[in-house]
Amino acid sequence: MLQETLTQILLLLGVTIAILLVFRRLGVPGSLGFLVVGIMLSTKTAGPAIQTEAIATIAEFGIVFLLFSIGLGFSVSHIYALRHTILKLGTAQVVLTTAMVAALAWLMGLSAITAFVIGAIFAQSSTTVIVKQLIDQGENATRHGRLGTTMSVFQDITAVPFVVIIPVLGVAATQEIAGELAVALLKAALAFGAVLVIGRWLLRPLFQLVARDRSLELFTLTVLFVSLAAAYATKSLGLSMAFGAFLAGMVLAETEFRHQVESAIRPFRDVLLGLFFVSIGMLVDPSLLPDIWMQAIGGALALLLIKLLLVTVIVRASGLDFQTALRTGMVLAVGGEFGFALLALALQGNVIDGQIAQIVLNSVFFSMLLAPFLIKFNQPLARAVCRALPAPKEVDPSVEVAEPPVPGSNHVIICGYGRIGQTVSRFLEKEGIEMIALDIDPSIVREARLAGQPVFFGDSSEASVLESAGLASASLMIIAHDDLTATLRALRNARSINPEVPIVVRTRDELHVSELREAGATEVIPETLEAGMMIAWHALVVMDVPFERVAVHLENQRSDRYEMVRQLFRSKISLRLPGGRDVSERLHSVVLTSDCPAVGRTLQELALESRGVSVPTLVRQGKRHADPTPDEELQAGDVLVLLGSDEDLDRAESRLTGSPPD
Repeated sequence: MLQETLTQILLLLGVTIAILLVFRRLGVPGSLGFLVVGIMLSTKTAGPAIQTEAIATIAEFGIVFLLFSIGLGFSVSHIYALRHTILKLGTAQVVLTTAMVAALAWLMGLSAITAFVIGAIFAQSSTTVIVKQLIDQGENATRHGRLGTTMSVFQDITAVPFVVIIPVLGVAATQEIAGELAVALLKAALAFGAVLVIGRWLLRPLFQLVARDRSLELFTLTVLFVSLAAAYATKSLGLSMAFGAFLAGMVLAETEFRHQVESAIRPFRDVLLGLFFVSIGMLVDPSLLPDIWMQAIGGALALLLIKLLLVTVIVRASGLDFQTALRTGMVLAVGGEFGFALLALALQGNVIDGQIAQIVLNSVFFSMLLAPFLIKFNQPLARAVCRALPAPKEVDPSVEVAEPPVPGSNHVIICGYGRIGQTVSRFLEKEGIEMIALDIDPSIVREARLAGQPVFFGDSSEASVLESAGLASASLMIIAHDDLTATLRALRNARSINPEVPIVVRTRDELHVSELREAGATEVIPETLEAGMMIAWHALVVMDVPFERVAVHLENQRSDRYEMVRQLFRSKISLRLPGGRDVSERLHSVVLTSDCPAVGRTLQELALESRGVSVPTLVRQGKRHADPTPDEELQAGDVLVLLGSDEDLDRAESRLTGSPPD
């Protein structure tokens, strides 16, 4: 028995390695290689075969870990910010796709029940294919990438009511069907509340305890336990294991351990995900293809075309530009693995016959074969369509660039408001130079905006975001983050909007200087100990500030031990190292309400500096006041910008607001 199992494992690994090597050389997505391996090693094809049941059981955990990883990228606050997108766009896509496909199938002579099942199957999109392909080509953080991923995750959640409806379609009483659906939705809500409430109270202390030992093995085991425990909890409620893993990932996304958790789960996710694709390939019966290949290909093309058009129309109607809507449609056009799960339920309940099931199976399979190429070339295809069908571009309503953000003309655009971006903005502010900054970290954006700084949430690699930020009339653009893929995309889009604008780019080292210059960078600054100072030097010179004054600014900073450079807003994700130790000082904005004990008192009375916290800025009625005097009496509505370590800031905020420290 052991020798037979080992033989099958070696066969699976050997064939997989050989196929993936060939596919990689040909530039074909690896997910397709796993599908081909499944077909080759299936009992339905000639040659050696492996046990389908064992592979399918193990492969299910690939989806569990994939959804766990997706949850790490969508925290509860992020999901709440996108609630309108998820509820409106996601619901419209699933309902309309199901209805349209079901109507077409019914008109072709199929029964209403069978037509509905096919519509539900076609409505699902493969989160696996979408996320993996977007990550491989560096588009997972783009607008169409995030929107497509969010909507595909929502589709996974909508599979829950379908799982309930399909087995009971033979029940005549509508009331019973509605009751089953209500029970499933109640279970999903119960699971959601339990994971969020219990997880928020337990997971952070658990990982803090584990991280203190600085053991990678212990940390990895904890990650596996948490993800599988959440999956078991939802499975016990009769829901998908992947749904529970997704909820656990969302909870951990709110903690400082997010990136280490993602790193720990990645090897398990990638291997098991490959096995999942192998299991999908094993479902295909090639012996039936000569009889059904035309219907299968027609079904695949219909699936891709209907979903592409529907998603494009829905997203375009929400206010996004046509090119983004079209690219989102291409991302979501693929069929999905949850469709296979729904098909299996329909077969078990005798809701659909075997030959039609094979047609639907192969249609979804062929769509998954074509989808990686459609996603890979979504940008050139969308551009070609837009040139043939010009459409006006509009601002993405989910991007916080209202008010409006553009200060007029001759302003500076800072892409990335981390350590270096904030350093540059301080120098520009001292010279009275107008600027706006873009960042995709909502915690940094919120804190900076409370402090009265013109910082907006937006992906600066997207052309429409740069246009809304006024790049066409800007005097300078600074790319201060260190994401190479996003930087190259931003440079290409910036040059298409304003070929003449000077662009200063920060890079971590000298390896990519030539590549960045060729992409359109005017000046590339490799990061050193004074990277922020050097970019500030270039920014002030471009803005015609006299050299003598620039030199005075830099010298003052060196003599003051880089005081301005230390004053940074930092993402809460990166505040602490494992074990809870502070990384460095940071800025933190505190809003004073009328019931705060600090209102009516002076800064001298509060004695914050004796507690390790300074107040570099006071914002009153929207106006920033640098270095407020000790006798400044605080008022309701004031925003105090505090500088200190994480623990000192907690105590200072508690003293100011009267709330207990975290």
